[in-house]
Amino acid sequence: MLIIVSDLHLGDGTTAASIPASAFHLFARRLRESAHFASFLEDGTFRPIENLDVVLMGDILDPLHSTLWLKTMPGDPDYVRPWSDPGDPNFAPRLLEVTRAILKENEESMQVLRDCATGKLVYLTPDSQSRERIPIPVRFHYMVGNHDWYYHLNGEAFDGIRREICEKMGLCNPASPFPYDASESALISDLFERYRVYGRHGDCFDKFNYDREKGRDHATLGDAFTMDVCNRFPVEVQIEHGNDLPAGIVDSLRRITNVRPALAAPLWISGQIKNHAGNSALENDLKKIWDRLADEFLQLDFVRQADKAFELDVVDAMEVVVKLTKRTSFSTINDIAMWVRNRMWDVEKSFARYALDEPAFKKSKARYVVYGHTHHHEIVPLDIEGGIPHAMSQVYFNSGTWHSYFDLAIHNPKEQKFVPYQALTYITFFTPEEHGERQFETWTGVYA
Repeated sequence: MLIIVSDLHLGDGTTAASIPASAFHLFARRLRESAHFASFLEDGTFRPIENLDVVLMGDILDPLHSTLWLKTMPGDPDYVRPWSDPGDPNFAPRLLEVTRAILKENEESMQVLRDCATGKLVYLTPDSQSRERIPIPVRFHYMVGNHDWYYHLNGEAFDGIRREICEKMGLCNPASPFPYDASESALISDLFERYRVYGRHGDCFDKFNYDREKGRDHATLGDAFTMDVCNRFPVEVQIEHGNDLPAGIVDSLRRITNVRPALAAPLWISGQIKNHAGNSALENDLKKIWDRLADEFLQLDFVRQADKAFELDVVDAMEVVVKLTKRTSFSTINDIAMWVRNRMWDVEKSFARYALDEPAFKKSKARYVVYGHTHHHEIVPLDIEGGIPHAMSQVYFNSGTWHSYFDLAIHNPKEQKFVPYQALTYITFFTPEEHGERQFETWTGVYA
């Protein structure tokens, strides 16, 4: 069996909380059930599956959503950010610090993965009466996305970081750079070929989070905005207002990264202020902090260098947005956000059309194309060739996410009501020997 998951976004707890360990325990039980069904043939014959492989397809650990990067500021001699030169002597140590904090924060979840990798949690019993347990070790393969691309960097210091990740997560990856493209791993390439799957994280279709000229070993504007505006905002609020803040408001502001849609972040901020204080003066003060951070973000050397002369680019678009919103209240920004959401959100979140251009699709090498990144689980028919009963269908999947969310309620959205829940999605592919006529199945769950 081949299982694909992506976008777990496990953090160190300094910003939004990771999905709880209960999701990993649930996943382990589902793996055990899937292994059981795949080991019994249609005639009832028991034949244990030989392989159970899980591809972790990017944005698994999330070093980007950590305020540990904010210990230094521009001008400090040891200043470092996710977009600093990886050769900077401060870069790898800071990444190691953040990575260790993530692994520690999610220790119970990591233990579940290790127990799956050793066959402790995934096993078979020949029948309901038997006490025999046949362990089925799970092989975990880590690919990177746009929030964990740092684990794709070359160098001994990064090999050491990856070695710790492999040990804590029970991965079968070597300590060399984790692959971004399947072609960088013989094991993953073989898996994809065997199951007629082609998978990639999908960030390459998002110009805010991927630089096509520089490639995946480089930071993007998305990294800088996440770090120096979204992550930094609650930190600066705490610094400037300290004990004068209503209880709980800073923790609420740290959850900005879990708000969906992302355009609703201003709604979340003003809503939390009203919920905790109902204080318009405080809202104005926090708006000034937001404006200042947005201005400072646009003045970062990294951002200025990304601004291309004589081109209308992402930086120019962001400058326009900042200028429009700087002189307005959160309420006005809310109106803008809702207008954009109502007209654009539903058509912007699918990457299915990009699957049509994949060589693996065009040459019919892959029956299934899988992306992650958008957090929006979907199944889209691409094509079908041949006649019944030998028709070959080609399908696009998005692997969704494992994430805690605060989703904007559609009833009177200006009232700033958000519904909390956890989402978990994975996709399973079978060979004919493993599950007869069943070729794939998807499982998506939402619980609260």
